[in-house]
Amino acid sequence: MDESDALLAALHRTAEPEAARAVERLLRHGSDADLARINAVHLAGQAGLDEEPVIAALLHGARLGLLELAWNVLCPSCSGVLEAPASLHGVRQDYHCAFCALDSEPVLDDTVEVTFTVSPRVRRIAAHDPDGLGLWDYQRQVFFGSGVAFPEPEDFDALAQRALVEAVELKPGERMILALSLGSEPLVVVDPVTHAAHVVTVAGEPTSERQDLALVFDGARTSAGSATFRPGPLRLSLDNRSTGRVLPTVLRLGPDLEALIGGRRPFLTAKRLLSNQTFRDLYRTDTLAIDQRLKILSLTFLFTDLKGSTELYARVGDLVAYDLVRAHFRILHEIVAAEGGAVVKTIGDAVMATFIGPHRAVAAALRMRAAMQALNAERGADDLVLKIGLHEGPCLAVSLNDRQDYFGQTVNVAARVQQLASAGGIFATESVLRHAEAARHLAENGVEARVELRSLRGIGEPVPVHEFI
Repeated sequence: MDESDALLAALHRTAEPEAARAVERLLRHGSDADLARINAVHLAGQAGLDEEPVIAALLHGARLGLLELAWNVLCPSCSGVLEAPASLHGVRQDYHCAFCALDSEPVLDDTVEVTFTVSPRVRRIAAHDPDGLGLWDYQRQVFFGSGVAFPEPEDFDALAQRALVEAVELKPGERMILALSLGSEPLVVVDPVTHAAHVVTVAGEPTSERQDLALVFDGARTSAGSATFRPGPLRLSLDNRSTGRVLPTVLRLGPDLEALIGGRRPFLTAKRLLSNQTFRDLYRTDTLAIDQRLKILSLTFLFTDLKGSTELYARVGDLVAYDLVRAHFRILHEIVAAEGGAVVKTIGDAVMATFIGPHRAVAAALRMRAAMQALNAERGADDLVLKIGLHEGPCLAVSLNDRQDYFGQTVNVAARVQQLASAGGIFATESVLRHAEAARHLAENGVEARVELRSLRGIGEPVPVHEFI
C-alpha cells in the first residue's frame, strides 16, 4: 500500500462513506483541471450528494494531507483570484483588481472562497507548476475562482478565438513588440500572472500614423493603466522585468469576453466554512490572527440556555445532573451540525451557534425544542427546558481567546433576545422572520409567530420580537 492508498483509507474511516467515495473518485480519475481548484458545492452536485458531507470529506482530506486548502480572495466583479493564502491569516483588509479597475474590501459572504487542490504527495497535476500552463489553462486553473462557470469546450474555443487579439509568453528579461491595428472596439492588455492590466480606448478620427504604447511588467501585482488612441496602427512594446514569466494578452472588451468569463455558479464561501462544525472541530486555532477583523454582511446567531440548571443539580444530584447536561449538549451539537451550522462556544449551560441563513437556524431551534421535549418524556420529568433566541445581521469575524469568534451588535442582540425567552420559548427578531425560507419552514411545521415590541438591555429603541408558538 503506497502513501496515497493509506491516506485514502484513513479518509474512509473519518468521512461519510458516499462522500469519501466521491472524493476518492475525483482524486483518482479527475482531470488535472478538475483537481486544480476543487469547488465543494459543484462536486456535491455532480455526485448527487448533500453538500455538508462532501464539504466534511474534503476537510478531512485536507487535514490528512490528501488535499491543500486555500482561501481565495476574489474580485467582486470578475471573480479573479487576487490572492490565495493557505490560511485566513493571510487575508488583507483591501485589494485592487487592475482588470476591473476596482478597489474592494474582502467580505466573507461572497468574495473569499475556499477551494481544495490535490496534494503533490498524492498526484502531481499541471497546476502544481503553473509556469508550464498555457494561457487559457492558466486563466481557468489559476487566475479565476471556482465560481466562474466557463462555457462548454466547443463554445469556449469559439468565444476565445473571437475575444483574443494577441497573446505572448515572455520569460524574465524578454521583450517583444506587437503590431496591432486598432478598430473601433476597446481593448485590454492583461497579464494573469502579475494581475497587471492596461485598458486601450479607441476614439477620434482614423489615422495612418504609427502610435506607440510601452508596457513594463516588473512583478508589482495589480498595476493598472489606461490610454486613448485613434483607430489605426499601434505598436505595443512589452517588457518583462519581473523574475518570472508573464503572459501578456490582448483581449477585445465586449460580449464575447463577457460570455467567456461571465458565467457564475455557487461555491464554498469563507462565511459558510467558518459556520461548519467539521471545520471548527478540525481547525480550532488555524483561522484568524489576533488583530484581524474580517467583515460578514449576514450571519444568523442562535443562543440557547438551559433553564433552572442550578435547581436541577440540587434536585437530582451532581452525577445525574451532569450526565443530563452532557446529553443536552450532545443533542444540540448534533442538531446544529445537521443543519449546516457550527457551535462557536458554550458558556456554562448555554450554547452560541451560527448558521449561514435564518432558515437553518429556525429549523435547528424547532428541532432542539422537540428533542428536549422527547428527552423529558423519556425520563418522565421536565428537567431540561431550553430558552432559545435568534437574530440575523452583519458582524465581524475575530479571534478571541485563541479561537475564532464573532463580534458586533448582531451578537449582542441575539444574546439579549435569548434572555427574553420564557421556559421552552423560541424568540426571534424581525430580520429572521423576513427571510422567506424561514417563514416557509414555520408555516410547513404549523408554527405561528406572535410579535410584540420588547426592550432589549443595552439597545435604545424597543424592537419587534417574535415568539414561536
